[in-house]
Amino acid sequence: MRPPSYKAVVDEFAAAIRSGAIPAGDRLPTHRALARERRIALATATRVYAELAAMGLVVGEPGRGTYVRERSGYDGLEPSRALPVPRVADLSFNQPLAPGQTDLLREALSALAATGDAEALLYQHPPGGRRRDRAVVATYLLERDIDTAPRDVVLTGGTQQALDAVLRALTRPGDVLAVDALSYPGVKLLATALGLELAPVPVTPTGPDPDALDRLCRDRSVRAVYTMPTVHNPLGWVLDRERRERLVAVARSRDCLVVEDGTYAFLEPSPPPPLRTLAPERTCYVAGLSKNVAPGLRFGFAVLPGGLVEGVTRSLRAAAWGAPGLVTALATGWLADGTVTRLERARRADAAARQDIARAALAGMDVTAHPASYTVWLGLEPHQRPDHVAAALAEEGILVSTADAFATGPHRPRALRLALATPPPDELRGALHRLRTTIEAIPP
Repeated sequence: MRPPSYKAVVDEFAAAIRSGAIPAGDRLPTHRALARERRIALATATRVYAELAAMGLVVGEPGRGTYVRERSGYDGLEPSRALPVPRVADLSFNQPLAPGQTDLLREALSALAATGDAEALLYQHPPGGRRRDRAVVATYLLERDIDTAPRDVVLTGGTQQALDAVLRALTRPGDVLAVDALSYPGVKLLATALGLELAPVPVTPTGPDPDALDRLCRDRSVRAVYTMPTVHNPLGWVLDRERRERLVAVARSRDCLVVEDGTYAFLEPSPPPPLRTLAPERTCYVAGLSKNVAPGLRFGFAVLPGGLVEGVTRSLRAAAWGAPGLVTALATGWLADGTVTRLERARRADAAARQDIARAALAGMDVTAHPASYTVWLGLEPHQRPDHVAAALAEEGILVSTADAFATGPHRPRALRLALATPPPDELRGALHRLRTTIEAIPP
């Protein structure tokens, strides 16, 4: 009888786990036992379990084995968000909105409707945006200590599209992208779609280890480094100037490009200079308005070294072209009249107040967070598996993210990422108290 193929074994296990034939919590055979049972190579058995882990179906625990995951709660890149009970709080995804934003939107749309150039909104803009709209973004970026010409700015339908267009233009399948060992899940999705190899850089309490990055770039042909130096997601750090300069020095000495994600940078009132300012010749800066204005306003931008503008624009043209005219008019209007700056100021105050709530509710627990950010990284006890904790919280109506979604290497910390922006403050306080009670009730 012909031995089953690698994919057939993966499909068989996946079907059994999803149907419940292999229930959550069951320990699967060791890699050697699986290889022996299925008459496959040990490396193939390892690959089977790696693919099942990437699908969110199993979790490997060093020294203990491979276990079927609990799949309720929010535990991966493409999770089910259904809950077994009425929802109490969504702590898995940040959707910040401020009081009065609905009125702002109505007023802005009325003003657009009354303009004499309303018909222009129905025409297709050039890929990457019109020069006058790019100039508005360039002026706004002066507030972030980025002084750039409008020609080096391209407009996109959100930060994720900006990141996608940049990576498509910079890389080829098989290229190595250095990332923090814990990083934004969207970059993992893009790496899979583009055939890139993610190379994790070990993290310290204050940021990625620059010496480890240097060794990685020495030993591997690293095409680019993706980093979030100002209010990191999920760990909240802000790299100091010395570490930024060290990162830039590594990129220059090893001839790597840098992709700097400024999504949450607005939350730090006095940050060190962006990497884009320190190394404009090799840094692509991406950001947008989803967290500082509204998650449904899909407007983003990339600031690029001059030699990369054409390639990124071509990438946009081949995909989704860029931000629609109506969205661009709304976004640039708010950028130009100071609305975005005022909303950012309100967001910082709101995030700081929510962090105060979190610190009080989670006092004594293993918490890592920026003092004015919308995320908390919550370490768990050695006996608490993140997927089990997520499932227990789901039974209480609370959605959370487990560390799996953020891990870019094989090590999955025992931790949860809590997003604080979505529930109203009073509901957030109650949800965090319920979360703490549920976690502490999990027996050793």
